[in-house]
Amino acid sequence: MTQPRPLATDDPHLLITRPEPQIAVLTLNRPGARNALSLPLILDVHAALLALGDDDTCAAIILAATGSVFSSGHDLKELTAHRADADGGRAFFQQTMTACSAMMQAIVACPKPIIAVVQGTATAAGCQLVASADLAVAADTAQFATPGVNIGLFCSTPMVALSRNVPRKRAMEMLLLGEALSAQDAATYGLVNRMVASDQVSATALDYARRIAAKSKSTVAVGKAAFYRQIEAPLYQAYEDASAIMVANMMSWDANEGICAFIEKRDPVWKDQ
Repeated sequence: MTQPRPLATDDPHLLITRPEPQIAVLTLNRPGARNALSLPLILDVHAALLALGDDDTCAAIILAATGSVFSSGHDLKELTAHRADADGGRAFFQQTMTACSAMMQAIVACPKPIIAVVQGTATAAGCQLVASADLAVAADTAQFATPGVNIGLFCSTPMVALSRNVPRKRAMEMLLLGEALSAQDAATYGLVNRMVASDQVSATALDYARRIAAKSKSTVAVGKAAFYRQIEAPLYQAYEDASAIMVANMMSWDANEGICAFIEKRDPVWKDQ
């Protein structure tokens, strides 16, 4: 498996900022390439997620992009260049798809909630990024598509995240037709949480992040992990696991503090443990 390379905070294709102490923003910064997910960018996003996931001062992560396109998906020029390799590009294609799948799974596995800010078009693996995020806010002018079928390359990996976010027939419609979905429809089908005016999209995501940051980090981490485990499990298994998690959560310092604060009608003071 391709391993994420060390976090490169000065790498211009990925900007990492902390607008507030508990909030980190990862910004895809390849506007000239429509923020296409090159292999180096994929590896750096993965490395950043791992680093921020381990950062006790970080409570929430915003995933954004510069320019008018959120992400056009895989870098087709980079992939096509490797067709000149001795194996026709197979090894590089495998490396890229493995790395991208690992990065998408890192979004889900990250203990910090991740909020996608979609200011423009999100297609193919770019749409997959949005679907993989825990929350997503879209500008009213944003569009979403999985158009691979139009160029003979079915969006098979984007399909995994997409089909776990929108109704089955809507997912198949996007995958088989390859046509753009409006921000309004994306909100209706559950691909994004909120559709807002373009000048409000960043502020709305930041508001989400602030509200999350006000919670117990340990409780949020437990809850996020439990959500993704139970949603793939049979009903009986989901309830069995969730019950065990509730018991363990009840024994935590923050749960005791939060319940006492509620009963005593005061604000809780979290220890994140």
